[in-house]
Amino acid sequence: MENTLGTAIGQAAEDLACRYLQGQGLLLIERNYRCKRGEIDLVMRDASSVVFVEVRYRRNHRFGSGAESVDRHKQAKLTATALHYLQSNKAAAKSPARFDVVSVSVQGKSGHTAEIEWIKNAFDASP
Repeated sequence: MENTLGTAIGQAAEDLACRYLQGQGLLLIERNYRCKRGEIDLVMRDASSVVFVEVRYRRNHRFGSGAESVDRHKQAKLTATALHYLQSNKAAAKSPARFDVVSVSVQGKSGHTAEIEWIKNAFDASP
């Protein structure tokens, strides 16, 4: 039950982040791109750039924000997965690319208000 609940909450956070980014003018290309190297939550287009988006949900900030949880290990997995995506999509490979993180957190005791933090160019893909 908890895993199903966690999946549902994660999906809701991704939905919210996707709608937010679309409201900011980004276009959705693909959701949950997977390969053996990992998964990218959202692949979007912002003007001429391909944007790889990691969505993080946090119920509270006791252990840091969602954005802070994208450590070097996670960055390496995202970079490898993005490289696979670009190698599989030649048109996208011709565009500039960046990594964004969207942190979704619940505010207030009722948990009905979400706060969204969008970090453009959250990290660099170079080693």
